[in-house]
Amino acid sequence: GAPFFSIFETVRTLFRNKNKHFIIMRLLALFLLAFTFSFANAQMKDSKINWMTIEEAQEAMKKEPKKVMIDVYTSWCGPCKMLDKNTFSNSDLAAYVNEHYYAVKFNAESPEDVVFKGQTFSNPNYVPNKPGRNGVNEFSRALQVSAYPTVVFLDEELNMLMPLRGYRTPQQMEVFLKVFGSDKYKDFQSSEEWESYQQSFQPTFQ
Repeated sequence: GAPFFSIFETVRTLFRNKNKHFIIMRLLALFLLAFTFSFANAQMKDSKINWMTIEEAQEAMKKEPKKVMIDVYTSWCGPCKMLDKNTFSNSDLAAYVNEHYYAVKFNAESPEDVVFKGQTFSNPNYVPNKPGRNGVNEFSRALQVSAYPTVVFLDEELNMLMPLRGYRTPQQMEVFLKVFGSDKYKDFQSSEEWESYQQSFQPTFQ
């Protein structure tokens, strides 16, 4: 963008000048250039969700408890791909998720064993190299997943908060992320209060 172009031009101009008095300015310009690129890279990283495995999330919880968001998908699921492309790629959503959650991606048909809360889950009906649908990993059933995609929310002790089924836009997902991320859900005494909250919620994700 313009800031990069401006700094680049400044560096080029300074290095054309043979006056020794400009040495410090040259070094300073290089430092500013390096800092700007580092900052830009950090911003780019923050705009993407830091996905991890459920085992990595459980390990991270030992140092810093957070809620957990699990995207349960399959390789053949069209809405799952839309969720990745349109929703999880949203920079506002990604920044909020990275701050308030450990984000886990889980293939419901994974043949790999999963260890969750001391219990091992497997996929006994998995058939290697089988095209299309395959066996279902028992972990997805433990998460109450019956359709794809399902985004599962867990609290800081890995207890179920909600399995959210189906595709959602960033703004539709925002209300769920924030009601759990802010602990607002603890204030609701009835389903009517929750419905009222959803209807009055004003999304801010762009």
